[in-house]
Amino acid sequence: MRWSKTYIPTLRQKQTEAELISHQLLLRAGYIRKLAAGIYLYLPLMQRVIDKFSNIVREEMNRAGALEITMSVLCPAELWQKSGRYDTIGKEQMRLKDRHQHDMVLCGTHEETVTNLIAGEVRSYRQLPLNLYQIQVKFRDEIRPRFGLMRGREFIMKDAYTFDADAESFARSYQAMVDAYFAVFKRAGLDVIKVESDSGAMGGKVAHEFMLLVDTDAGEEDIAVCNKCGYAANVEKAEFKDDAPDPTDAEPKDMETIDTPGAATIEEVTEFLKVDATALAKTLMYKADGKPVAAMVRGDRDVNEVKLRNALKAVDLEMASEEEVLKYTGAPVGFAGPVGLKDVQILVDPLVAEMKNMIVGANAGEKHIKNVNLDRDFKAAEVIDLTRARGGDTCPHCDGKLDVKDGIEVGNTFQLGTNYAEKLGAKFLDADSEERPCIMGSYGIGITRTPQAALEKYFDDKGIIWPKAIAPYLVELIPIKMDNENQVAAAEKIYAALTEAGIDVLYDDRDERPGVKFNDADLVGVPVRITIGDKSLKDGNVELKARSADKFDLVPVNEVVEAVIRLAETLN
Repeated sequence: MRWSKTYIPTLRQKQTEAELISHQLLLRAGYIRKLAAGIYLYLPLMQRVIDKFSNIVREEMNRAGALEITMSVLCPAELWQKSGRYDTIGKEQMRLKDRHQHDMVLCGTHEETVTNLIAGEVRSYRQLPLNLYQIQVKFRDEIRPRFGLMRGREFIMKDAYTFDADAESFARSYQAMVDAYFAVFKRAGLDVIKVESDSGAMGGKVAHEFMLLVDTDAGEEDIAVCNKCGYAANVEKAEFKDDAPDPTDAEPKDMETIDTPGAATIEEVTEFLKVDATALAKTLMYKADGKPVAAMVRGDRDVNEVKLRNALKAVDLEMASEEEVLKYTGAPVGFAGPVGLKDVQILVDPLVAEMKNMIVGANAGEKHIKNVNLDRDFKAAEVIDLTRARGGDTCPHCDGKLDVKDGIEVGNTFQLGTNYAEKLGAKFLDADSEERPCIMGSYGIGITRTPQAALEKYFDDKGIIWPKAIAPYLVELIPIKMDNENQVAAAEKIYAALTEAGIDVLYDDRDERPGVKFNDADLVGVPVRITIGDKSLKDGNVELKARSADKFDLVPVNEVVEAVIRLAETLN
C-alpha cells in the first residue's frame, strides 16, 4: 500500500484524553478516532490489525473444531428474562424498544441467543458435542468508559459456546478451547497466563482469565501468582493461607467501651491503643441493591468486594456514604461496629470469626469496644470469605508466597454448567431416550482489546513496535527523496518484489522531509524498515533494520526479499 493512497492521520501532540500509553499511541499514530465516550472508529491501519488478529483467532478456532456463525447484536428481552439475567446484569446492558414496542437489548454477550438457537435445533446426543463461535460487535454501557479500546462501550469480540452431553465430553471441549487460546496468543506474540477468576454475571462455578502481565499503568487487574507452584488467580478470586498467629484460647472477657479521641482509622486506633492491627476487626458499611450491609474483616486486611457481592448475590454494591454510615450506625465513618447494630445484615470473614476479645467500633463517635466476641455479643448473618489476597500471603496449595502483579485480561473461559440450557430449553435425548440439558461453556477473546493491550508491552519513547503477526504491514519502505529518480526506481523495484512475494508493504511515497517520514515510521511501528538513500544506493544497497533495533544492515537491492524474510524470522 502506498502511503499517499491510504489514510494515516498521525498527530505530533500528546492527546489529553488518553491516560494509557497504548491509547495515546493509537490516537497519535492514526489508528483510531473517538466518536463518543467509549466508542471509536477504526481507521485503515487499525482495521488491518483487527483483520490480522481476527484471522489468527479464526484459524485456531477452526483448528479446534469450532464452527463460525454470526448472531444478531439485537436480542429480544424475553430471552434474557427467561435466563434471569435481565434483572441481574445491571445498567451495562443497553435496552430499547422497537417500533412495535417490543423490548430489545443490545448484546454484550450471546449466551441467551445461542442457547435459544440450540433449543430449537439439537434433539439428540448424536448431535453433540457442538462448538459455535462468532466474531461480532458487542455493546456494554460502561459507567466510566476509558482507556480507549481497553474499556470501551462498543467493541469487537470473539465468543464461542460449547454444548456437550456429559461432563467427560465437556472437559475435553473446555481443554480444547484453553489450548486454542494459548495458541492464539502465542501466534500474536503475547505471553499470557491462565488464572482462576470470578464468573460474575456469566454464572457457573469455574472461570478462567487469560492475562497479559504488564509493568505500565494499564494493569486493570491484580493477579496473585505463587512463586513456587504456579498457582495463579485474579485477586477477586484468589485464596490464601493466613500467616497470622492462631488466636489464643483465652476466656472471653467482659466488653469495655473505651474512648479513642481522634482515632478513626486502623492505623490511628492501633497507635492509640498500642495493639497490633490483628486485634481489631473492621466493620465496613455498604449498600447492596439499596439495602445496608456490614462486612467485617480483620483489621490488617481489606474487603474483597467481588466476594462480598457474590455472597450477597447483589447486582449493585457500593460503599455507604458518610451520611448513610451515620444513619445506619449513629456514628461517623471509622467508628462502625457490630454490637447493637440494628436492621443491618452482618457478614463476617472467617478470620474474624476465629478472633477472641476483638476490638471494634462502638457506633459512637471517638469510641471503640474491647473484648467483643462473635455469637456472645453479636450475631453474623453468614460467615464467609470476604478477605482480599495480597502480596506475601502464603499460597493455598503449597508453602510458596503470592506475588501480586498487574494484568490485562485478553480472554476468558467459563464453565456454565446447565443453567442456561435448563432455563432456555436446550435439551436433548440421551442414549436411553432420557431428556437432559446440555452442559455449556462460554469463551471470549477481545479482538479490539488485545491489540491495544499488546502495545502496553511493545513500545518505546518514539512509538509503537508491533509484534509481526498482528502488525498492519510487515515492512515500511522509505525512499528519502521522492524527487530522486534512482531512489524512486529502487523503491518501485523493491515494492514490486516484496508484494509479489506476498509480503505486506507500506510504501511511504510522500514528498515529505526525511525527518517527517522517520518520525511517522517510528510512531506507526511497522516491524521492518527499508530506507533508500543516495549513500547506500550508489553501491547498490539499501538500509534494512528492525523497528526495535538501533542499527541497520546494508542489503543489495536484489537480495531484499530474502533479507526481509530472514529478519522477520528473528522478530517476535
